[in-house]
Amino acid sequence: MGVPQQLAFLLLLLLLLWGLGQPAWLAAMAVALHWLLGGTACCVLLSLAVLMQPWLSHWVPHWLTLVATSLALILLRTWPPLGLCWLPADVAFLTKIFRLGWNVGVRLSQQPVDSFVDTFERQAQVQPARVFLVWTGPGARSVTFGELDAWACRAAWVLKAELGGPMGLYFGKPVALLVASQIIPALSLWLGLAKLGCPAAWINPHGRGVPLVHSVLSSGAQLLVVDPDLRESLEEILPKLQAENIRCFYFSHTSPTPGVGAMGAALDAAPPDPVPADLRTGITRRSPALFIYTSGTTGLPKPAIITHEQILRMSGMLSLCGATADDVVYTVLPLYHTMGLVLGVLGCLELGATCVLVPKFSASSFWDDCRQHGVTVILYVGEVLRYLCNTPQQPEDRKHTVRLAMGNGLRADVWKTFQQRFGPIRIWELYGSTEGNLGFVNYPGRCGALGKTSFFLRVLSPFELVQCDRETEEPVRDNKGFCVPVGPGETGLLLTQVLGRHPFVGYCGPREQSERKLVRDVRRTGDVYYNSGDTMAMDREGFLYFRDRLGDTFRWKGENVSTREVEGVLSQVDFLQAVNVYGVSVPGCEGKVGMAAVQLVPGQTFDGQKLYQHVRAWLPAYAAPHFIRIQDTLEITSTFKFVKNRLVHEGFNVGFVIDPLFILDHRAQTFLPLTPDIYQAVCEGTWRL
Repeated sequence: MGVPQQLAFLLLLLLLLWGLGQPAWLAAMAVALHWLLGGTACCVLLSLAVLMQPWLSHWVPHWLTLVATSLALILLRTWPPLGLCWLPADVAFLTKIFRLGWNVGVRLSQQPVDSFVDTFERQAQVQPARVFLVWTGPGARSVTFGELDAWACRAAWVLKAELGGPMGLYFGKPVALLVASQIIPALSLWLGLAKLGCPAAWINPHGRGVPLVHSVLSSGAQLLVVDPDLRESLEEILPKLQAENIRCFYFSHTSPTPGVGAMGAALDAAPPDPVPADLRTGITRRSPALFIYTSGTTGLPKPAIITHEQILRMSGMLSLCGATADDVVYTVLPLYHTMGLVLGVLGCLELGATCVLVPKFSASSFWDDCRQHGVTVILYVGEVLRYLCNTPQQPEDRKHTVRLAMGNGLRADVWKTFQQRFGPIRIWELYGSTEGNLGFVNYPGRCGALGKTSFFLRVLSPFELVQCDRETEEPVRDNKGFCVPVGPGETGLLLTQVLGRHPFVGYCGPREQSERKLVRDVRRTGDVYYNSGDTMAMDREGFLYFRDRLGDTFRWKGENVSTREVEGVLSQVDFLQAVNVYGVSVPGCEGKVGMAAVQLVPGQTFDGQKLYQHVRAWLPAYAAPHFIRIQDTLEITSTFKFVKNRLVHEGFNVGFVIDPLFILDHRAQTFLPLTPDIYQAVCEGTWRL
């Protein structure tokens, strides 16, 4: 029986009791007790009431009421179990959401809109001497609100001259930023652009060649400003950019590359005069403020549009999770991703807090940095905290001032280890995607959950978890053409409804690539949902748990294998420090077989028999990795995700891979060294996998 039917039944039952002149309060109270105490405890209390009726008959309601109550409890036993246990937390979080939404709505309703630029200028006027940014990289320095505002004004005047073009042709167009170490100049330039009402495209500095050209061209930028450290990357693609009439500049005072200008001298000479706000009067809530690129795992990187409305909502997350103006926020996350730039830098801007920017994550110096700068809030992705847990224990592990950790992708085992070792730091696990229209927050702090929803939140932000065909990666449809929802605890594909208050803006460029992310007619004809590409499960209490990302799986022996699941099992082996699982093709075989690149714990050796026994005990046969590759270090991306594509391409070819390779051998019950003869046998099909 579904929830609407259950509610209708309860209402009719209460009306019947009222019509018969019987008291209905016991039925209502019993249902409430059932939600609070659970079915067993409530039924025990009800049974005692029935047994004691002869002695309590002068005040116990009529037997008809007891029967009706029992019937209600039986039919309502699955909804909502323990639902009211989280009611205080749900209401408190909902209040924060409404407060944030109200503030954002008021700011967006103004003419022109009150954007993050206006917040920045207010902070510079109210507290110009307060330190806003602390840069720990090359040329380490602290920057106050007043200093950054002056630099941003200089950048705005220089960019206004450069963007003017013939008849203002380029004004309002985005400017692309390719930054490695020049973070403070890049932030000044970006804020200067924002003062002019122009968006910026933050490009991944690790891209080269075709992906880099695509990133610049797809943004629609006519101007590219490059970190001098990335000279080689620029010179590789410069002819193609010049062919598209894209002008290029370095942040530096001189340019070593013919055809590329230098912006440093002009910035020094420009006046720090305030920039009139009327230059950005055309800005609306849906105007692009940023282009942040997707990872490109399904093709070339795509610039996702981040609007001014989205920035105000996302930058309010720090406050939503309990951060204040007195906090010092530490981030090792890159600024060309939403977490680092919007949640980190702009979140501190909204609060008036201090943001400590680190150029590169170092597990050995992480806590020393936190102690030196008085850090109270850290931003993370799950791998960051795992690396911290893997460092040797120190006596001063708990000697710090960190009280909050905010981020995503934290595994339950790392969560527990982190808090046990480094103290009771409040962890706020978040879920969201750059281009997505909805996110989740684990506001009760349940270990391992990516977020929580409630009846109220789901009405405010509708979503569905639906069955998905893992072959086509498309939602399963019923005989009416609608998507099939999954039950509590079952894994389903997350679809979030596109509404006026939750729009899907999409990507810069052809509308087709944005349209491919939408699913129509999900629950009823005409509705539209955003396809997150993530599968997750939701329990009966409303907690959501990440299962997999479509594409992070492989199919073997007719079964879908989750790389995250296998990584979690292998990570429990004591001599393995890090594990990266992926599927590789085998000649003559359908699908892909499991392979794991592993990093050994320092001082430990590979034990093939022990790993074999662990795999046999904890994994189904189809999920067991058949090949092991031992590496000195596992390569990761700038956002601390394992690099898989190159490893998949190299496979288990002993003639190409120089790392030690091992193969699972069921007869010997171990992982044997993979020799050229065995490799040949596998390729010829004489070695059975």
